[in-house]
Amino acid sequence: MYCPIFNLKIKKQMKTKFFKYGVLLMAAMLCGAVVKAQDANEDDYSNYQDLHKDAHGNTIEKVKTFTDGKAYSFNMINGKLTDLYVNHIKIAPAQYAQYATEINKIKEQIRLDRIQAEKDGAQAQLDRKQADRDRVQADKDRAQAEKDREEAAVSRKQADKDQEQAVLDRAQAEKDRMQADKDREQSVKDRAQSELDRVQAEKDRAQAAIDRKQAEEDRQLMAQIITDLVKDGIVPNEKSLHSLTLSATGMTVNEKNQPNEVFERYKAKYNRFASGGFSYGSDGNGYRGIHMSRE
Repeated sequence: MYCPIFNLKIKKQMKTKFFKYGVLLMAAMLCGAVVKAQDANEDDYSNYQDLHKDAHGNTIEKVKTFTDGKAYSFNMINGKLTDLYVNHIKIAPAQYAQYATEINKIKEQIRLDRIQAEKDGAQAQLDRKQADRDRVQADKDRAQAEKDREEAAVSRKQADKDQEQAVLDRAQAEKDRMQADKDREQSVKDRAQSELDRVQAEKDRAQAAIDRKQAEEDRQLMAQIITDLVKDGIVPNEKSLHSLTLSATGMTVNEKNQPNEVFERYKAKYNRFASGGFSYGSDGNGYRGIHMSRE
């Protein structure tokens, strides 16, 4: 079974930007989903795809996306479109043909993203191989420099026997030393670059740890706010919560505005969500998403 793939494309004209920890939280809540962000030309994507085989060997593909100002949700069984929803409205099979262009566009974008990911992985492998070759060459250069120094010593001994030859030998030895210095300088540069790469890798790992921690904190905070909603009788249970928004100006639960007293209480307790422009959505079938944005 393939891991779910999230693909986020951000339009230049968008007023809202998604934070990295918001995306990581979505991945953590969906058990190892992969998140990928790219620049778009003119369209606005936020795709979720699940591709797997069922017990009968059928290829099942589930896609959820928001593009061109519309929300799409559909299934494909062995390439055949089923269960199409547009803006959460179920579309009759007789009307599927009206949406063929949009569906093909969505599938093509997902395919292109997968191809790009494979290319990136291949390029990274080539880069690692080139780095290995560079290190081998540096070792050869250092060995050659050592050999050159030994030859220079032999030349100096020969100079005692023949002064004229010694002059020629010293000139050659000087050239050899100059080459050796260049080789050493290059070796120093190579080691410095390796150190820079190591430091950057450490920074990347540290940032990833921070992002994972933030995602876990948000997940726990989300669990607490659901507990409070059930305890306050706003929703009967967790499964009945389909949508939730909380901002500096208001609060909705299942698309219903909440009284000001409720809003102020939740705003005070969950101020980080409120100040970040928080929204939560669930389709009741295990798909859940959390978004944090700032104007």
